[in-house]
Amino acid sequence: MTSWATMHPELSIVIPVLYEGANILRLVDHLQAIAGDMVYEVLVVDGDPEGSTLKYLPPDIQGITAPVGRGSQMNAGAKLAQAPTLLFLHADTRLPSTALLQIKLTMEQAAAGAFDLGIDSPRAGLKWVSRVASVRSRLTRIPYGDQAIFVDRATFDQVGGFPNIPIMEDVALMRQLKQKQIPIQFVCDRVLVSPRRWEQEGILRCTLRNWALLGLYTLGVSPHRLWRWYRPPSLPKSGLKN
Repeated sequence: MTSWATMHPELSIVIPVLYEGANILRLVDHLQAIAGDMVYEVLVVDGDPEGSTLKYLPPDIQGITAPVGRGSQMNAGAKLAQAPTLLFLHADTRLPSTALLQIKLTMEQAAAGAFDLGIDSPRAGLKWVSRVASVRSRLTRIPYGDQAIFVDRATFDQVGGFPNIPIMEDVALMRQLKQKQIPIQFVCDRVLVSPRRWEQEGILRCTLRNWALLGLYTLGVSPHRLWRWYRPPSLPKSGLKN
């Protein structure tokens, strides 16, 4: 990996984490393997105030803590980012092999973009879920955060970054871009997302819940009220899950 500290990066990759020590090194290695000649930086933002995930990072990766919640964590990482393009990447998402080049090419003609969704599982039900999610996001021009959203830094600042809400921060950002008539481009290649959420909760339950959350948010239900429904029982009421 080209050290972000030695050259001005073309791309800043912001990764919000919460108890992702088991995944973060694999993701860092994955990024290095697909980067090619791209000069990039990685900023890992830990929602755990003790920085439990940051302890696993190699010395050439910058890690900080921020108030828990993907929106606040990604905003904190964006503030430190040095590149003109920001990529917001979940810790359980893997990019296609040419992703960084495709981001660069896309940003030559657009201000924001995302990938189609793939779920890293052979199960037919999850393949159907990923196809439906990709079609939905293209029709609405509103991708979810696990589709590896990327955006021009100036555009991100123009819309005020992610809103300080406990859920739907990715949808809210995309809606802001649409309202300002800023086109959102889609890369045909798919990211691969871990199937752990669907496997833990059940495919049908997880999918219907996600649809219901999006529908209720679109109808104007407060994200704070939605979070009380979505919040896993194992988390405190003030906590958020990445």
